[in-house]
Amino acid sequence: MKIALIGATGYVGSKLLPEALTRGHQITAIAKKIEALPQHSQLTGINVDVTDTQALSECLAGHDLVISAFNPGSDPDGSGVRALLASAKKAGVTRFLSVGGAGSLRLPSGERVIDQPDFPVEWKAGALLTSAFLDLLRTEKELDWVFLSPSALLAPGERTGKYRVGKDNLLIDADGKSHISLEDYAVAMLDEAERPQHRRERFTVGY
Repeated sequence: MKIALIGATGYVGSKLLPEALTRGHQITAIAKKIEALPQHSQLTGINVDVTDTQALSECLAGHDLVISAFNPGSDPDGSGVRALLASAKKAGVTRFLSVGGAGSLRLPSGERVIDQPDFPVEWKAGALLTSAFLDLLRTEKELDWVFLSPSALLAPGERTGKYRVGKDNLLIDADGKSHISLEDYAVAMLDEAERPQHRRERFTVGY
């Protein structure tokens, strides 16, 4: 497929990129630091302001889908996320997969992770903005969107190719941990890109 990857050099995007290239897809990497991109025959790097709807839509046109690793937590006024959605629609690319957050996932009590007293204060503002983006997506009628939430801990690790799938509840393993490696999160995202299982909904992955 021809995939536009937004935020390709970021924390999550930098793991999505090699997973997508390994699978043989043609990637347009949209990033601020295109000099950090690897050299690859199937990769084209573009530096574009994601809030510029016209410019971004021109970059997205002709792709089969968009994978967005843009961080809504760094977009306090929401201009970036609104421009992303508008650009995809303007470009006629209806399949839109977004990296999500774990903060809006539910605990067994029904409460959100982000609302717990021990949720790190330094992450709360960003997690609330990411949760607000999910709320915005849930009002979206044109795009065939997906919001993929990781488990509570998302960190570099091993690519096992194995993961469990949930919907709106935080996944916890037999040891009481909620975690997934960045590498396996990338596997899950590309699996969804290749074999869609979710339409206009959030899902989550973990061990």
